[in-house]
Amino acid sequence: MAILSAVSLVMVLAVIEVMVLGILVARGREKYGVPAPATSGHPTWERLNRAHQNSLEQLIVFLPLFLVYCFNAGIQTGLLLGALYLIARIVYAVGYVRDPARRAAGAFLTFAVQAWLALGALIGVVVKMVRT
Repeated sequence: MAILSAVSLVMVLAVIEVMVLGILVARGREKYGVPAPATSGHPTWERLNRAHQNSLEQLIVFLPLFLVYCFNAGIQTGLLLGALYLIARIVYAVGYVRDPARRAAGAFLTFAVQAWLALGALIGVVVKMVRT
């Protein structure tokens, strides 16, 4: 049961990350004078907004791959990859907001984690299907 709780914790933390970025975007609207529904304005706000949007895009990919990997390829490795994903998204967002050129490390780590999850999930599912 503790393992299932750990999987759930990673998923909740990933969603909370995106929520925090959303709060930063909302606060940034006021700070940088970007009234809703505008999607452009102060460059720092635009970077905050883009980091949030990209994190939403990546979350949609991460969550199903993470679940399928954990339950078909390995929960412990999946949890490690989940932790790396959480770190990658922080590195990405902080880098992007400071200077868009600094987002590369977080973007690469995110892609590497998701590629590992995708390949592992696919192999895990196929192996389980063949065995049954």
